[in-house]
Amino acid sequence: MSSGSRRHRRKKLKADINVVPYIDVMLVLLIIFMVTAPLLNVGVDVNLPQSDAKPLEQSKQKPIVVQVASDGGLSLTYEGMDRPQAMDREGLVLKVKAFMDVDPKQPVYVAGDRDANYQAVYEVLSLLQTRAGVSRAGLMGDPAHPSDAKRE
Repeated sequence: MSSGSRRHRRKKLKADINVVPYIDVMLVLLIIFMVTAPLLNVGVDVNLPQSDAKPLEQSKQKPIVVQVASDGGLSLTYEGMDRPQAMDREGLVLKVKAFMDVDPKQPVYVAGDRDANYQAVYEVLSLLQTRAGVSRAGLMGDPAHPSDAKRE
């Protein structure tokens, strides 16, 4: 009978999993991520202008477009116009305010020239929201062309 019990012991399978290699790999990955995580938080300090601008929502209406030229000149374009109408700040505020009185949800976009002063563009945005009563104001831009990337 003793030989029968030996056979039974030899055929018994081991059912547990050796997790030591998995723990070793996990600890190595943890150390790698702990070392590289502080390196991923690279930033640039930028002195942005301040304004009380509000976030905007998307609309399907045709927008009013305020253009800021590189010299700081302003012009206004809206649906039905074939070319922009040049005007000063006060005229722009009055005209846009009249549009806002008719439809308060009318979106307004500011299209700043590539060489325009960023502060001037931002001031126009702030002016439209604070004095003209614009609830929807945003910036316009063109997608980059491959030829533009070569120039920079």
